[in-house]
Amino acid sequence: MSDCIFCMIKDHQINSTVLYEDDICMAILDLSQATRGHALVISKVHYDSVLEADDEALAHMIVVAKTLANQIKKNLNAQGINILTNAKEAAGQTVSHLHFHIIPRYDQYDGFDPKFTDHQGKWDLEEIKNEILK
Repeated sequence: MSDCIFCMIKDHQINSTVLYEDDICMAILDLSQATRGHALVISKVHYDSVLEADDEALAHMIVVAKTLANQIKKNLNAQGINILTNAKEAAGQTVSHLHFHIIPRYDQYDGFDPKFTDHQGKWDLEEIKNEILK
């Protein structure tokens, strides 16, 4: 896609700080740096999100993300790592091209704050399961 920033990056039309590259994906440092060492693993083939991705490419990308996450954690002395992807705008996806974020975590005050709201008891889990599995 000619107007996709990640397609332009993977085609080396836009400069980036490349950490890893092969025929299936590449990993770069994110310009926004949510925390120090924040990296992205982007697919070489344009998939809009994880929901449309080829299973083999997806499997390869998560292994690359894991390997790089361990290297980042060790070499930047992070205490933990978030590996995440957003699928579609409602989930926070801002670039419609499959990518995984690797976000090193140093402590709870490092500037990245994913929150999960506790809705325990709000919905009938059996009803939800039946809707999902129909």
